[in-house]
Amino acid sequence: MTLELILRTLATMVIAYLIGSLSPAIIITHFKTGKDIRTMGSGNAGFTNVLRSVGKGPAIATIICDYLKGIIAVAIGWWIFSQLTVTNDVAPLEYVKYGRYLAGLFVIIGHSFPIYYGFKGGKSVVTANALMLVVDWRVFLMILGTFLIIFFATKLISLGSIACAALYPVYTLVITYFCDYLPYLDTPNELRFRFVLISTACAFAVGAIVIFRHKDNLKRLFSGEEKRIKAKKS
Repeated sequence: MTLELILRTLATMVIAYLIGSLSPAIIITHFKTGKDIRTMGSGNAGFTNVLRSVGKGPAIATIICDYLKGIIAVAIGWWIFSQLTVTNDVAPLEYVKYGRYLAGLFVIIGHSFPIYYGFKGGKSVVTANALMLVVDWRVFLMILGTFLIIFFATKLISLGSIACAALYPVYTLVITYFCDYLPYLDTPNELRFRFVLISTACAFAVGAIVIFRHKDNLKRLFSGEEKRIKAKKS
């Protein structure tokens, strides 16, 4: 690993983490009510708790901002790695995708454990979804379809989120192997099997963080106490 690659990797990690540490749920709720969203409802600094505890308007603003910060962080990671001096060891397309995944992973870590708010943040579902959209729209559509089916069948956002987090590395493996790797077997300096493995590993890490942040929801799901979605009237 070259010094340039190390510096760009560190820069991507730090910038993405600091962007992720900005919490729209906390900021918007404080502006609207003067309270900390983490002292309301479920105590989670995320879209669902804002919807239940504050109302539809603030919840919509929260989800938009969470999406935007995920997209911005991933775009910065893409740009930083796209400027990297290319060697014959790794294809240029690989560099760019690695930068996206790295930024996406650390913006999610920042969202879950924000340095600005005592490392107590949200569950990263919306930000993770933004990562999926920017990194690979095909995986995003599979995840979105899965979530909508589960949500409309159960009205449980947490169940859909946990299931999608578990399936994210599976969908990533399928798409990168069959769509990105196999078609380029005879093409030099394009996507390699290493990319499939690293992409799947990154997706697994993202999914693991989201599931870990839903540990309390898992307990309530197993006990049948998880609440179905119901918005607070603004």
